[in-house]
Amino acid sequence: MSLRYALLGLLADEPASGYDLARKFERNLRRYAWHAQHSQIYPELNRLAADGLAEVVEEGPRGRRTYAITETGRADLRRWVLDPNDDPVVRNEHTLRLFLLSTLDVEDARKMLRHQAEGSRLEYERLRAAIDAAGESGRPPVELFASELGARYFQVLHEWAVWALDRLDPE
Repeated sequence: MSLRYALLGLLADEPASGYDLARKFERNLRRYAWHAQHSQIYPELNRLAADGLAEVVEEGPRGRRTYAITETGRADLRRWVLDPNDDPVVRNEHTLRLFLLSTLDVEDARKMLRHQAEGSRLEYERLRAAIDAAGESGRPPVELFASELGARYFQVLHEWAVWALDRLDPE
């Protein structure tokens, strides 16, 4: 069900084709929130259109369709975002790997934690630079809230990996 709302949210920014939406998933959402493949996006766009939540606003060469969110779609997206779902389903492969860290021998765990510490530090620095640049461009602060959450997530992940390494190698 969340794919539906991810697509509506992306369409709320601007009309887009299935291909454009797949690229946005790869660039903006895959690593941080949600992964969707072309084979999932196109059928869901058709369902959104059938349900009156999106509409085809342009048809181009080779059957390319550009979709836009409808007012009904905006209302449904708003309802979903404001829904206080107390029991969300989480699928985070990265966290699952960390949960299973105890299945590794100590040296492999160290290797994984070092990689985690370095990778999360680099990702934090990359996001922090992008947030700072976007803030200087005058974008409204609310547009940067999700990016700030991502940056803080990677900062905490880095701190956790360093903490875990210290516990593996007490002095």
